[in-house]
Amino acid sequence: MTSDPAAAAAFAAAFGGSADGRWDAPGRVNLIGEHTDYNRGYALPIALPQVVRCYAAVRAGDRVRVASQQYPGEVLGVSIVELGSANVDGWARYPLGVVNEFLRRGHSIGGIDLLLDSELPIGAGVSSSAAVECSVALAVSDLFSLGVTRDELVDIAHTAENFYVGAPTGKLDQSAAMHCTTGHAMLLDFADDHRTQVPFDLAERGLALLIIDTTTKHELAAGAYAERRSECERAAALLGVGSLREVNNTDDLAGLPTLLERRARHVVTENARVLAIADALATSADPRIIGPMLAAGHASLRDDFEVSTPELDTAVDVATAAGAYGARLVGGGFGGSVIALVEVADVAAIDHAVTAAFRSAGFADPRTLVAEAAAAARRVR
Repeated sequence: MTSDPAAAAAFAAAFGGSADGRWDAPGRVNLIGEHTDYNRGYALPIALPQVVRCYAAVRAGDRVRVASQQYPGEVLGVSIVELGSANVDGWARYPLGVVNEFLRRGHSIGGIDLLLDSELPIGAGVSSSAAVECSVALAVSDLFSLGVTRDELVDIAHTAENFYVGAPTGKLDQSAAMHCTTGHAMLLDFADDHRTQVPFDLAERGLALLIIDTTTKHELAAGAYAERRSECERAAALLGVGSLREVNNTDDLAGLPTLLERRARHVVTENARVLAIADALATSADPRIIGPMLAAGHASLRDDFEVSTPELDTAVDVATAAGAYGARLVGGGFGGSVIALVEVADVAAIDHAVTAAFRSAGFADPRTLVAEAAAAARRVR
């Protein structure tokens, strides 16, 4: 780790010694396809250049120790035999949950030290938690020579988030972190986990995908997210289908209770938007044409799924008024970020307009970054 002196010092301070290697896993942002994964639908994510780095080392004994550069001074250690029942709160549940899931599946693992460092804003809707899980999963698999496939690593990370952390998410975030490729969006079919890489190079068209982090943190383990999932399951049951993926026409939703009809309408129309955008990108059409579909996705999340916030709506409205071709909230909602499809030449002006609007409304200043389609999780050294 000589090329990471700050991380080497932090690892030595937390655990003594040095790491055996470094594993990176990216954040992700969805072009389109929110709340479709657990409904066995479609999504179209890209991996981000910003990553979570996991520095890891095998250690003597049977303890798993974790530390984070984002939480300096906190080092938590749990014995392997106590992982499943350990009363752990906060950020440490994510890495510990992954190690526990390997053990629960019968993999042979000894003591390990894990130092995490994130370039991703926490709670911004760019899947920092999944990046933590995937970087740790890849490190554990490599260090103990477990030979686990990437598909199983996705399942391990996803199961850890569902049952150890308690967030009832689908597999979207982990799948993107493990399978996206540079210069492409990835069309994911959650009915059979089929993946198709779709060309996505905005720069050659003079375009940029601007991420606007509203700095309003969302908590997906909170009840509202679980409630939306339950509502979708109830709608599917009343319609007599295994999942809302099986419904292709909003006319088929007639007769559902009003609330469930709205929830289901979002899923059905969102699946259609994913396929339409993937087709537009695959046929090399001008990406500007997807702008109205991004806007329609936000309206659906805001009105039918009710997961937007005043900050998210303001970011969308102001970015659009300032020249964005389309904008929408990303991630599970209830806070987090917005994406906006913009001309490269307009990035600074849109950033300025949104910041000014937030200050006028009394909101905290937003943060922005430009998204590029990057590589999946990998060992760096």
